[in-house]
Amino acid sequence: MITMKLVWSPETACEAYIDTVKLCENFKESSVAELLSAMAAGWNAKLIVEAWSYGGPMPTSIGLAVAARHTSARHVCVVPDERSRLAYVKGMYESGISATEVIVREAEEAMVELVGVDFLVVDNKRKDFGRIFRFAKFSNKGAVLVCKNASQRSFGSRNISGLRWNGVLESGTRVVRSVFLPVGQGLDMAHVGSSNGNREESLKKSPTRSRWIKHIDQRSGEEHVFRGNFMPR
Repeated sequence: MITMKLVWSPETACEAYIDTVKLCENFKESSVAELLSAMAAGWNAKLIVEAWSYGGPMPTSIGLAVAARHTSARHVCVVPDERSRLAYVKGMYESGISATEVIVREAEEAMVELVGVDFLVVDNKRKDFGRIFRFAKFSNKGAVLVCKNASQRSFGSRNISGLRWNGVLESGTRVVRSVFLPVGQGLDMAHVGSSNGNREESLKKSPTRSRWIKHIDQRSGEEHVFRGNFMPR
């Protein structure tokens, strides 16, 4: 059996980033959309899933749609009710994007049907955000998971800046790397590996490489620099 892994394409990431900047130029605080678009495209995601609900901003959805165009991916938005679906479709249409697939179902039902997810974005403001991650069916090359607005979640009187991924993912899911980025209202991100034994063994034998990633907020000019770990080719 051939073991799959995430492979980064800087050219595709750059193209998606630039296109998202152009489409989101009228939105405030669009830096999250640009970053996630570049990441989804750079990792060559083929099944991009986002969990959205009524009242949520549109830039991230636009960015993911742009990434899907660059990688010929299936882009699916999971919403909890018909009101959210109508608002989402309207928002995307007004942004010039109308091809996104929308599913109206409970988190468990929707995620069980979406097999092979390799890029998943969930808004922390959704009450069912943990169940969406838990029931996701990831691809055999692993997946990148993103929790938006992560800095807004609090437990009691204490704010938690880093999501405890093992607490929201299905038992046995292997978190390869995780990081919290101070972009927008906070992004908690994780790379989970495939669950097959060959993948496990390959990770033990293959060292990781670390590189610096620079992200510049096009609105404020603020520069964010963070270090990411990547599997070698």
